[in-house]
This record gives sequence, C-alpha cells and structure tokens, in this order.
Amino acid sequence: MIRKSEDSDREASLHHRYRKYQSLLELGQIIGLELRLDNLLLQIAQKACEVLEADRCSMFIYDPYQDELWSTVAMGLGEQVIRIPSNVGVAGHCFQSGAVINIEDAYEDPRFNREVDRKTGYRTRSILCMPLHHRDGSKLGVIQLLNKKSGVFNKEDETFLVAFGNHASVFIEMAQLQKARFEALERSRNELERLNKAKSKALDHLSHELKTPLTIIQGNLRLLRRKLQAASSFDEWKKYFEILGTHLERLLTIQEKANMIIQSYEKKDEYLFLNELDQMDGKLTERADIPSDLMAQWSELKEKIVEHLHLKPTPSPSIPIFPAIRKILEASKQKAKHREIAFLLEGRQDIELSIEPKIFGQIMEGLLKNAIENTPDEGVIQIGLEKTGHGVLVRVEDFGIGITPENQEYIFDGLFSTQETDLYSSRKPYDFNAGGKGLDLLRMKVYGQRFGFDFSLTSQRCIHLPTDKDLCPGRISLCPHCQRREDCLSSGGSAFSVFFPTHSRTIYETI
Repeated sequence: MIRKSEDSDREASLHHRYRKYQSLLELGQIIGLELRLDNLLLQIAQKACEVLEADRCSMFIYDPYQDELWSTVAMGLGEQVIRIPSNVGVAGHCFQSGAVINIEDAYEDPRFNREVDRKTGYRTRSILCMPLHHRDGSKLGVIQLLNKKSGVFNKEDETFLVAFGNHASVFIEMAQLQKARFEALERSRNELERLNKAKSKALDHLSHELKTPLTIIQGNLRLLRRKLQAASSFDEWKKYFEILGTHLERLLTIQEKANMIIQSYEKKDEYLFLNELDQMDGKLTERADIPSDLMAQWSELKEKIVEHLHLKPTPSPSIPIFPAIRKILEASKQKAKHREIAFLLEGRQDIELSIEPKIFGQIMEGLLKNAIENTPDEGVIQIGLEKTGHGVLVRVEDFGIGITPENQEYIFDGLFSTQETDLYSSRKPYDFNAGGKGLDLLRMKVYGQRFGFDFSLTSQRCIHLPTDKDLCPGRISLCPHCQRREDCLSSGGSAFSVFFPTHSRTIYETI
C-alpha cells in the first residue's frame, strides 16, 4: 500500500511537471497570433495562474519615460491601469534587483505594501515574482503571482516560471513592436488628416477672399472699358485691357475650380453614402429570390432618403466614348494650336459608357491639358481606349519631361506644383511648362471618389532632367542632349490612366 501510494504520488508529480512544460507549447499556440498587447498580457497571466495554481497574476511592463511599472492586468482589480514607481514594493524590488522573489508570508516581508490589501479587501499570503527581459537583456517588466492554491510556491515553481517568463517575453516584445508601429501609423494618419483639414480650410478661405475683390475688379474693368471706348485714345489702352482681362480670367477660373472642389469635398461623406445606396440597389436588383413587396419597400426608402438630402436622381446617359474623346481632342488641339505636337488616337470605336458627358469632358480635357503642358514642341501625345472585363480604360500618354518619384505621390492633391518655387512662372494655358496649380487633377480625384473611377499614373522623369531644377528648352530640336526626335521620345514621359466601371452610377443633383 505504501509503495502504491508512493508510485501514485510519483506519477502525479510527473504528470504535473509534464503539464507545466506542455503549457509552454500551449502558450505559443494560444498567443502566437495575438499581437494586441493588452490581450496578450491577459492571456499570459491567465495561463500562468492555471499552470502554477495561483489565485491571481499581475503583469507589470516598464515605462522608461516615466520610470514606472504599469499594468492593466492585475486580476481582481478590474480594468483599471495601475502605475507604481519602478523601485516600490515587491514588484519594484524584483525589477531593480533582477532576482526571483519567493515569499511564503507576505505580511512578514517589509517589501510588501499592505495598503493594497486594505483598499481591495484581498488577503495576500504567498508571492512569486520574477523579472522579464528583452532579447537584448534590457529590462522589460515583472510577472507576479499571488497565493498558491495549495501550500506555497516552491523551487520547481521558480524554475518553471523562469522558462515560462522567457517564453512569454518574446511574445510581449513582438507585441510592443507591433503596438509601436500601429501607434506611429495612427499618428501619421492623424497628422495627415489634420494637414488635409488645414489645407481644405486654407483653400476655402482663399476662394472666399478671392471671389469678392475679383468680381469688383472685373466690374470696374468693364465700366472703365466702356468709358474709354468713347474716347479717341482707346486704341492706346486696348492692349492693357487685353492683358488685364486675360490674367483676371485666369484668376476667376482658379477661384471657380477651387470653389467647386471645396463643395465636392464638403459633400464627400454624402457621396460615399449615396455610393453605398447605389451598390446595395444593384445587389438587390440582381437577386431573384427577393419578394417584390420587399423591393418596393426598399425603393420607397431609397427615394425618401434622397428626398431628405434634397437631391434629385438623374441616371447617367450612355455615350459613345471614341467620338466623345475625338471631339474633346479637337477642342484641345484648337486651344493648343500655337504648339507643334502630334496627337495619336487609337482604340475601338464601338464602346459606349454610362457617364455624365460633362464630367467625362472635364476629365479628358484636364488629362489632355496636363499632357500638352508637359510635352515639348515636336513631341507626341497618345490617347488609347480599350474595353476591359468590367469597364473602359482610357490612357493619355505623353513623351515629355515626366514627373520625379517624390512628386508623383502628391500629384493628385491639388495646389501642388512640380516645379521648384524659384523657377515657377505662370504662362498661358496649354503652353509648355505652363505651371498649373494641379486643380484639374484634384477635381479628377474628387470625381473618382464619387463615381468609382480609378486613376493611376506611371511616369519616368527625363533622364537628361533628373531634378525639377533641370530645365527643358521646350522644343526637341533645341535640346542639347537629343540628336534625333526618337531620343526625346525614349527619354521620359507620363501616362495617366482612368478606369471607368461599366455599371451605371446615378447622378444626384441638388434641388
């Protein structure tokens, strides 16, 4: 009987040891994919309590900026965050000394703070506390177990906790790195959001401030022109009026575009909501198993929502794309008739697309204008049109100076010039290197967000003009680097592509 009892105790002890070390594998399986720090610490604490048969476990992480140990995992204390100086209490002494602390009677140890028990009503008896380290040996924190359920913590528990802590420290360090990355990304996102709001506010203020004085100047110029026309010396003033009129018209165009973009951004959330309505409507329409009365209720609900937003739905008409592009191209060529550029239009002529003609026209006109202003005389611009599986792809490619990689990231943001500030000079629209404000590309971006258009850019900066300070003479035959026209065409350029989905999007106009 004695031998059987000894064998039984030995077997139980071996099983208990096996269970302990098996838990190390389970720890990896349970928390290996959990990289949220708070959840990870909780799972480690729960597993430590389970295996070492402790009543409670606290995970303290070192904060080097405050020189404190903090924990959101102190079982029995709810979800409150605990912060203590890194040299206070049993946990602080363990952290500073780097030694495992095993206390059989907490109230007999001067390092134990009885005030915590007094406030919580908990009675601490035994404590097992061990420091945690990073892989480079630096201090990470402390794991502290309270009240062994049967007896006190022994040497075997200490040995196991060392292995357990080393194993857990690796996961904690990974989670800390991941958390730091997420926090850095969140800070970057918040900063970008703040800058975008500041930019929108500045643009709004600029548009508002420009509108009134420009309107007054325009009115006074008309009045002054009429008065001087009656005078015999009007011919002497005529050229000045033409110059003033040209630049005033340009400022008014910028103000109008900026105002349109501001209004579009202000309605961005409304656009996204309407897009979701359109997508849901399309999915429901495709379902044959939805009862007709339910579809009728959905249609009525959608109408009421649109009515509440003071909008009027206008289905997009279907237009033949090739003739539309050809018409816009001819208008652009007329505006750039003072330039010597070859245009090539290729693609299927039988493609139709459901889109508002005005919106399509503004997009194509903006792309062509951008290409013309970045292509030197004697250069080439190609326009391609093709049908894909789910839409239509339009590509406008120039063989001009190209865009540097650092500028490509911001090209659709608006009010962004690819030229160096000290080299910037405003020329007439469609002139080479005219120095546009990027408002046409920003407007395209807004349209894309509203109607689901997908814009992409590929660009290679001219190999002879690697930076924005390197200037192109504006005519291939004047370039000191190119002996032939083909040399320029192969040295750089940009291609803007727009993907128009074939499914129709409803246009909503303000009532």
